[in-house]
Amino acid sequence: MNTIIIPKKIKQNNVSPTMEVVLRLMRNKAAVAGTFFFLVGAVTALLAPLFIDYQERCIAQNMALRFQKPSAEFWFGTDAFGRDVFARVVYGARLSLLLGLVSTAIATVIGTLFGVVAGYTDDEKIDKVIMRGMDTLMAIPTMILMLAIVATLGTSIPVLLGAVVLVQIPSFTRLVRSAVLTVSGQEYIEAAKAHGALAPRIILRYVLPNAMGPIIVQASMSVAMMIVVMAGLSFIGMGVQPPTPEWGLMLMEAKEFMRHAPMLMFYPGLAIVITALSINLFGDGLRDALDPKLKD
Repeated sequence: MNTIIIPKKIKQNNVSPTMEVVLRLMRNKAAVAGTFFFLVGAVTALLAPLFIDYQERCIAQNMALRFQKPSAEFWFGTDAFGRDVFARVVYGARLSLLLGLVSTAIATVIGTLFGVVAGYTDDEKIDKVIMRGMDTLMAIPTMILMLAIVATLGTSIPVLLGAVVLVQIPSFTRLVRSAVLTVSGQEYIEAAKAHGALAPRIILRYVLPNAMGPIIVQASMSVAMMIVVMAGLSFIGMGVQPPTPEWGLMLMEAKEFMRHAPMLMFYPGLAIVITALSINLFGDGLRDALDPKLKD
C-alpha cells in the first residue's frame, strides 16, 4: 500500500522590508554591541541633570580637592581645579553628541536638497554649478576649512555648528546625486513620468525612498567623524572654550599634567574612542543590513 505524503503548507514570509533590515541588524553582534554602548552613553548624558549638579561638579573650582583619586564620591577623581572628572565627561558627552547629531541632521537635509536638484534636473548648468561648488569645498582639507571659519568668526557654539555643517554638505550632496542618477533611470520612474506625475511627487514618493539607505549610512558615519573633529578643534584651542566641559578641551587641559595625573587624559580619550567606535560599528552593521545583495 502506497503512503500518500501530504506536503506541509509553506509559510509565506510576511516580514516587512523595515523589519527585515532590523532583523539583519540584530544578527550582527558588532552592530548590536555598538548600539548598546552608544545608547548607554547617550541616555546617561541625557539624564545627567537629574543626578549631577552642573555648576557645582563641572564648573565651580575647589583647589582643596584637586587631583583627588577615584573614590565613591568622585568616580574618575578630580582635575587640576578640583572639578569632578566623571561629571565633566558625562556633560561633555551632551555637547559632543548634540553638535555631532544636530550638525549631521542639518547637513543631511541641505546636502540631500542639493543632491536631488543636481541629480534630477535636466539643466546641465545647474548640475555643474552645484557640483563645482561642492568640489571646491571638498578640495579644502576639513580641518583647515574649519580653522579658517573659526579664526574668522570666533569660537561660539553657533559658529562651530555652522562650520561642522558646512564641511559635511559636499559628501552628502555627491552621495545623493549619485543615488538619484541611479534611481531616476529605472523603469518605474519612467512609468510615473508617462502617467503625468509631477517632479516633486516622483522625488518624494519614488526617488528619495530608494536612496535613503546610503544617506542613513553616511549620516551615521558622519556623526562619529564630527565628534572626533570637534574634539580635535577643542584640543588645539580653536573649539569649545573653558570652562565648558568638552572631551577635546579636557584633553588639552590634562596634557600639562600627563606625568602627574595621566588618568585625566585617559577618561575623555576613552569616551571619544568608545563613542566613535560604537557609532561606526552601528553604521557598518546598518550598511550590511541595507545591502540588498546580502542573503541569509
